[in-house]
Amino acid sequence: MLRTPVVKVENLTKRFGAVTAVGGISFEIPRGTCVGLLGGNGAGKTTTIAMVMGLLLPSAGRVEVLGEDMLAHRFRVLPRINFSSPYMELPHRLTIAENLRIYAELYEVPDPKARIAEIAETLDLVPLLTRPSGRLSAGQKTRVGLAKSLLNDPEFLALDEPTASLDPDTADRIRGYLERYRSDSGGSILLASHNMAEVERLCDDVLMMRAGEIVDRGPPADLIARYGRQSLEEVFLDIARTPGGENAPPAEAAQ
Repeated sequence: MLRTPVVKVENLTKRFGAVTAVGGISFEIPRGTCVGLLGGNGAGKTTTIAMVMGLLLPSAGRVEVLGEDMLAHRFRVLPRINFSSPYMELPHRLTIAENLRIYAELYEVPDPKARIAEIAETLDLVPLLTRPSGRLSAGQKTRVGLAKSLLNDPEFLALDEPTASLDPDTADRIRGYLERYRSDSGGSILLASHNMAEVERLCDDVLMMRAGEIVDRGPPADLIARYGRQSLEEVFLDIARTPGGENAPPAEAAQ
């Protein structure tokens, strides 16, 4: 039985002047799954996430999230979705607690005080709650961004490099939390990451991007087998370095 897609993307395109950042991509994210969005710098991952979340208007194409057209009715689903990105800065003068309270109100979180206390404990942010956002390290900012993204227990969560700048122990605990989030809530995730082990652990399906296009896709294990490699990182390197279109494994893998 097929699961209902939480996200449907059709022919999504974004141009910045003469530059095509995303060139007519299509994909779906079934409910309760984690889909990885992989590619080198400039492949179009962050631009794709921004369009899916309604933060950036596409030049062409359609995005539907939780059954709503994000171009026409994004405000209908905002309380049910969220995102985290290392490129998003919180107001520097506000403390972490103040920032989280504002976002809890925006996302209509019931009993925000209790929810903030819970997420701060989970992500080891309690000692930082009274600190201004502008005085955080890169790793601390990553954890605060994740706290913001999880405040409303979203049905759909977009994560851009969710463990960037984190030490291995903290990153492992974050991945465990995301696994529990999916298991407990049935939530769906779109994950952009350069950490291939993270993608292998968390993702049911992977979209490989290069120069704004999806050039291959499939479950991590299927991609590894198709390319005749030992890990997803080796597959990533093959796709990044080998010219050709979709489903074009290197010659030695096809033999």
